[in-house]
Amino acid sequence: MGLRFRPVDTSFFDLLTQSAQHLVTGAGLLAEMLSETADREDVARRMREAEHTADETTHELIRKVNSTFVTPFDREDIYALGSGLDDVMDCMDEAVDLILLYEVKVLPAEMSTQVEVLQRCADLTAAAMPGLRSMQSLEEYWIEINRLENAGDKNHRHTLARLFSGEFKTIEVLKLKDVVESLEEAIDAFEKVANIVEQIAVKES
Repeated sequence: MGLRFRPVDTSFFDLLTQSAQHLVTGAGLLAEMLSETADREDVARRMREAEHTADETTHELIRKVNSTFVTPFDREDIYALGSGLDDVMDCMDEAVDLILLYEVKVLPAEMSTQVEVLQRCADLTAAAMPGLRSMQSLEEYWIEINRLENAGDKNHRHTLARLFSGEFKTIEVLKLKDVVESLEEAIDAFEKVANIVEQIAVKES
C-alpha cells in the first residue's frame, strides 16, 4: 500500500474536538434544566449562548475546509461530522427551549435517565475526537454509542408509555411529548456522529 500524505495542520482535529466539548456543556445545561430548583430562564439563556458558540465553531470548521487544499480526510466526511455534531447541539437546545416556553412543571423521572444517556454520549464523543488524528482506539467509541442509543430507544418507549398512562393531563402530555422527542433526536444524532467516525476510520485504515 502506498504512503498517504497527511497534512501537519492539526486545526481540523482541534475544531472537531472543540465542537464535541460544546456538547458536554450542552448536556450539562440540559441536566441542570431538569432540576426542580433550576432558574430555567437563566439556564435557557446560557444554553442559547452555548449553542451560538457551537455554531461559530462549526462555521470556522467549514471555512477551514473550504480554504484548505489538502485535508486530513475526505472533505465530505469533515462536513458530515461537523454538521452531525451541530445537529446534536441543536436538539439539546430545542429541548431546553421547549421546557422553558411550555412552562413544563412536572418532568417524568425517565427524562432524567435519557439526559444521563446524553451526558454519557457527550463525554464519549469529546474523548473520541482527538483519536481521529491517529485513527486508533475508536472502535470502542462507536460500539458504546450504539449501545447507549439502544438503551435510549428503550427508555424512550417507556417514557411514552408513562405519558399515555393517564397519569398526566392531556395538555401536559402534548408538551412533554415534544421535549421527549427532542431528547430522542439528540441521542439519534449522537449515533449518526459515531457512524460517521466509523466510516472515516474504515476509509483511512
